[in-house]
Amino acid sequence: MPGDLSGRVALVTGASRGLGAAVAIELARLGAHVVITARTQGGLEDTDDAVRAAGSTATLLPLDLGEPEQIEAIAPSIFTRFGRLDILVHAAAVLGKLTPVSHALPQDRADVLAVNTLAAWRLIQGCEAPLRHSDAGRAVFVTDIRAHDPLAYWGPYGASKSAAAHLVQTWAGEVAMTNLRVNLFDPGPMRTRLRAAAFPGEDRASVPPPEHAAVGLTRLCLPGETRHGEVIRFL
Repeated sequence: MPGDLSGRVALVTGASRGLGAAVAIELARLGAHVVITARTQGGLEDTDDAVRAAGSTATLLPLDLGEPEQIEAIAPSIFTRFGRLDILVHAAAVLGKLTPVSHALPQDRADVLAVNTLAAWRLIQGCEAPLRHSDAGRAVFVTDIRAHDPLAYWGPYGASKSAAAHLVQTWAGEVAMTNLRVNLFDPGPMRTRLRAAAFPGEDRASVPPPEHAAVGLTRLCLPGETRHGEVIRFL
Protein backbone atom coordinates (compact mmCIF):
# COMPACT_ATOMS: atom_id res chain seq x y z
CA MET A 1 0.00 0.00 0.00
CA PRO A 2 1.49 3.37 -0.96
CA GLY A 3 1.69 5.80 1.91
CA ASP A 4 3.86 6.78 4.83
CA LEU A 5 2.52 7.48 8.31
CA SER A 6 5.88 8.17 9.93
CA GLY A 7 5.48 10.71 12.71
CA ARG A 8 1.69 10.39 12.73
CA VAL A 9 -0.25 9.57 15.90
CA ALA A 10 -3.27 7.29 15.61
CA LEU A 11 -5.93 6.41 18.19
CA VAL A 12 -7.55 2.99 17.72
CA THR A 13 -10.37 1.71 19.93
CA GLY A 14 -11.17 -1.96 20.40
CA ALA A 15 -7.52 -2.73 19.73
CA SER A 16 -7.10 -5.78 21.96
CA ARG A 17 -8.31 -8.17 19.25
CA GLY A 18 -10.23 -8.42 15.98
CA LEU A 19 -10.35 -5.57 13.50
CA GLY A 20 -9.11 -2.98 15.98
CA ALA A 21 -5.93 -4.93 16.66
CA ALA A 22 -5.40 -5.64 12.96
CA VAL A 23 -5.79 -1.96 12.06
CA ALA A 24 -3.40 -0.87 14.81
CA ILE A 25 -0.78 -3.27 13.50
CA GLU A 26 -1.29 -2.13 9.91
CA LEU A 27 -1.01 1.53 10.87
CA ALA A 28 2.15 0.71 12.80
CA ARG A 29 3.57 -1.08 9.78
CA LEU A 30 3.22 2.20 7.89
CA GLY A 31 5.10 4.05 10.61
CA ALA A 32 2.39 5.51 12.87
CA HIS A 33 2.64 5.58 16.63
CA VAL A 34 -0.60 3.96 17.76
CA VAL A 35 -2.51 4.73 20.93
CA ILE A 36 -4.53 1.59 21.53
CA THR A 37 -7.52 1.25 23.83
CA ALA A 38 -9.60 -1.67 25.07
CA ARG A 39 -10.85 -3.06 28.34
CA THR A 40 -8.47 -6.04 28.26
CA GLN A 41 -4.90 -5.29 29.37
CA GLY A 42 -3.62 -8.67 28.20
CA GLY A 43 -5.08 -8.20 24.73
CA LEU A 44 -3.53 -4.77 24.44
CA GLU A 45 -0.16 -6.20 25.40
CA ASP A 46 -0.50 -8.80 22.63
CA THR A 47 -1.24 -6.02 20.13
CA ASP A 48 1.70 -4.03 21.48
CA ASP A 49 4.00 -6.99 20.82
CA ALA A 50 2.76 -7.17 17.23
CA VAL A 51 3.17 -3.40 16.77
CA ARG A 52 6.77 -3.61 17.96
CA ALA A 53 7.36 -6.53 15.62
CA ALA A 54 6.07 -4.30 12.81
CA GLY A 55 8.77 -1.77 13.68
CA SER A 56 6.73 0.88 15.47
CA THR A 57 5.58 1.80 18.98
CA ALA A 58 2.34 1.91 20.91
CA THR A 59 0.84 3.59 23.94
CA LEU A 60 -1.58 1.38 25.84
CA LEU A 61 -4.75 2.87 27.35
CA PRO A 62 -6.81 0.21 29.13
CA LEU A 63 -10.25 1.73 29.61
CA ASP A 64 -13.97 1.08 29.40
CA LEU A 65 -15.72 2.97 26.60
CA GLY A 66 -18.91 2.64 28.60
CA GLU A 67 -17.50 5.13 31.12
CA PRO A 68 -17.97 8.72 29.86
CA GLU A 69 -15.20 10.23 32.00
CA GLN A 70 -12.64 7.80 30.62
CA ILE A 71 -13.54 8.57 26.99
CA GLU A 72 -13.52 12.32 27.52
CA ALA A 73 -10.00 12.17 28.94
CA ILE A 74 -8.50 10.39 25.91
CA ALA A 75 -8.02 13.23 23.41
CA PRO A 76 -6.67 15.80 25.92
CA SER A 77 -4.21 13.20 27.24
CA ILE A 78 -2.98 12.36 23.74
CA PHE A 79 -2.60 16.00 22.75
CA THR A 80 -0.77 16.84 25.98
CA ARG A 81 1.67 13.97 25.50
CA PHE A 82 2.24 14.04 21.74
CA GLY A 83 1.10 17.49 20.69
CA ARG A 84 -0.99 16.02 17.87
CA LEU A 85 -3.62 13.49 16.82
CA ASP A 86 -3.75 12.61 13.15
CA ILE A 87 -5.93 9.50 12.96
CA LEU A 88 -8.97 8.20 14.82
CA VAL A 89 -10.32 4.70 14.22
CA HIS A 90 -13.34 3.64 16.28
CA ALA A 91 -13.46 -0.13 15.88
CA ALA A 92 -14.81 -1.11 19.31
CA ALA A 93 -18.31 -2.58 19.29
CA VAL A 94 -20.69 -4.47 21.56
CA LEU A 95 -23.14 -7.01 20.12
CA GLY A 96 -25.42 -7.24 23.13
CA LYS A 97 -28.15 -9.86 23.22
CA LEU A 98 -29.99 -10.83 20.05
CA THR A 99 -33.55 -10.57 21.26
CA PRO A 100 -36.97 -9.27 20.19
CA VAL A 101 -37.18 -5.50 20.47
CA SER A 102 -40.07 -5.86 22.90
CA HIS A 103 -37.97 -8.11 25.17
CA ALA A 104 -34.75 -6.08 25.35
CA LEU A 105 -33.76 -5.39 28.95
CA PRO A 106 -32.67 -1.92 30.08
CA GLN A 107 -29.08 -3.02 30.70
CA ASP A 108 -28.86 -4.62 27.24
CA ARG A 109 -29.94 -1.33 25.66
CA ALA A 110 -27.57 0.65 27.81
CA ASP A 111 -24.53 -1.50 26.96
CA VAL A 112 -24.84 -1.34 23.17
CA LEU A 113 -25.73 2.33 23.13
CA ALA A 114 -22.84 3.22 25.44
CA VAL A 115 -20.14 1.71 23.23
CA ASN A 116 -21.63 1.73 19.75
CA THR A 117 -23.30 5.15 19.84
CA LEU A 118 -22.40 7.33 22.81
CA ALA A 119 -18.70 6.45 22.73
CA ALA A 120 -18.61 7.42 19.05
CA TRP A 121 -20.33 10.72 19.88
CA ARG A 122 -17.90 11.48 22.71
CA LEU A 123 -14.92 10.59 20.54
CA ILE A 124 -16.17 13.03 17.89
CA GLN A 125 -16.54 15.77 20.49
CA GLY A 126 -13.16 15.15 22.07
CA CYS A 127 -11.09 14.45 18.96
CA GLU A 128 -12.40 17.04 16.50
CA ALA A 129 -10.11 19.86 17.64
CA PRO A 130 -6.83 17.88 17.57
CA LEU A 131 -7.77 16.17 14.30
CA ARG A 132 -8.50 19.54 12.69
CA HIS A 133 -5.16 20.76 13.99
CA SER A 134 -3.47 18.05 11.89
CA ASP A 135 -2.59 18.83 8.29
CA ALA A 136 -4.33 15.60 7.28
CA GLY A 137 -6.70 14.50 10.03
CA ARG A 138 -8.49 11.24 9.31
CA ALA A 139 -11.39 9.64 11.19
CA VAL A 140 -12.87 6.23 10.39
CA PHE A 141 -15.79 4.65 12.21
CA VAL A 142 -16.55 0.98 11.69
CA THR A 143 -20.17 0.38 10.70
CA ASP A 144 -22.25 -2.68 9.84
CA ILE A 145 -24.91 -3.79 7.37
CA ARG A 146 -27.39 -3.81 10.26
CA ALA A 147 -27.08 -0.02 10.46
CA HIS A 148 -29.23 0.32 7.33
CA ASP A 149 -30.73 -3.15 6.82
CA PRO A 150 -32.81 -4.17 9.87
CA LEU A 151 -33.06 -7.84 10.76
CA ALA A 152 -35.26 -9.56 13.33
CA TYR A 153 -33.66 -9.86 16.78
CA TRP A 154 -30.86 -7.44 15.94
CA GLY A 155 -32.78 -4.34 17.08
CA PRO A 156 -30.56 -2.92 19.86
CA TYR A 157 -27.32 -3.52 17.95
CA GLY A 158 -28.71 -2.29 14.63
CA ALA A 159 -30.26 0.82 16.17
CA SER A 160 -27.03 1.71 17.97
CA LYS A 161 -24.95 1.35 14.79
CA SER A 162 -27.53 3.26 12.74
CA ALA A 163 -27.47 6.15 15.20
CA ALA A 164 -23.68 6.20 15.16
CA ALA A 165 -23.61 6.24 11.35
CA HIS A 166 -26.03 9.17 11.34
CA LEU A 167 -23.82 11.12 13.75
CA VAL A 168 -20.66 10.39 11.77
CA GLN A 169 -22.13 11.44 8.43
CA THR A 170 -23.63 14.57 9.97
CA TRP A 171 -20.23 15.42 11.43
CA ALA A 172 -18.63 14.83 8.03
CA GLY A 173 -20.91 17.48 6.57
CA GLU A 174 -19.95 19.91 9.30
CA VAL A 175 -16.19 19.59 8.69
CA ALA A 176 -16.33 19.30 4.91
CA MET A 177 -14.41 22.56 4.42
CA THR A 178 -11.48 21.51 6.62
CA ASN A 179 -8.49 19.20 6.12
CA LEU A 180 -10.30 16.51 8.11
CA ARG A 181 -11.67 13.51 6.21
CA VAL A 182 -14.36 11.43 7.93
CA ASN A 183 -15.73 8.12 6.66
CA LEU A 184 -17.63 5.01 7.68
CA PHE A 185 -16.13 1.62 6.90
CA ASP A 186 -18.14 -1.60 6.63
CA PRO A 187 -15.69 -4.53 6.78
CA GLY A 188 -18.29 -7.18 5.96
CA PRO A 189 -18.15 -10.62 7.59
CA MET A 190 -14.99 -11.21 9.60
CA ARG A 191 -13.62 -13.97 11.80
CA THR A 192 -14.11 -12.14 15.09
CA ARG A 193 -15.41 -12.92 18.55
CA LEU A 194 -18.45 -10.70 17.94
CA ARG A 195 -19.42 -12.66 14.83
CA ALA A 196 -18.84 -15.98 16.59
CA ALA A 197 -21.27 -14.90 19.29
CA ALA A 198 -23.87 -13.92 16.68
CA PHE A 199 -23.41 -17.03 14.53
CA PRO A 200 -22.20 -19.80 16.86
CA GLY A 201 -22.81 -22.58 14.33
CA GLU A 202 -20.86 -20.94 11.50
CA ASP A 203 -17.69 -22.52 10.16
CA ARG A 204 -15.10 -19.91 11.19
CA ALA A 205 -12.79 -21.02 8.40
CA SER A 206 -15.40 -19.83 5.88
CA VAL A 207 -15.07 -16.22 7.03
CA PRO A 208 -12.00 -14.08 6.23
CA PRO A 209 -9.80 -12.86 9.10
CA PRO A 210 -9.97 -9.20 10.10
CA GLU A 211 -6.47 -8.60 8.71
CA HIS A 212 -7.97 -8.57 5.20
CA ALA A 213 -10.38 -5.74 5.96
CA ALA A 214 -7.75 -3.88 8.00
CA VAL A 215 -5.80 -3.12 4.83
CA GLY A 216 -8.85 -1.48 3.25
CA LEU A 217 -9.65 0.54 6.35
CA THR A 218 -6.07 1.75 6.69
CA ARG A 219 -6.22 3.29 3.21
CA LEU A 220 -8.78 5.74 4.57
CA CYS A 221 -6.21 6.93 7.11
CA LEU A 222 -3.54 7.96 4.61
CA PRO A 223 -2.72 11.66 4.08
CA GLY A 224 -3.55 11.36 0.38
CA GLU A 225 -7.07 10.02 0.98
CA THR A 226 -9.75 12.28 -0.52
CA ARG A 227 -12.97 10.36 0.17
CA HIS A 228 -15.20 12.07 2.72
CA GLY A 229 -18.60 11.40 4.24
CA GLU A 230 -18.85 8.05 2.52
CA VAL A 231 -19.71 4.51 3.54
CA ILE A 232 -16.93 2.33 2.17
CA ARG A 233 -17.83 -1.34 1.99
CA PHE A 234 -14.95 -3.78 1.89
CA LEU A 235 -15.36 -6.48 -0.73
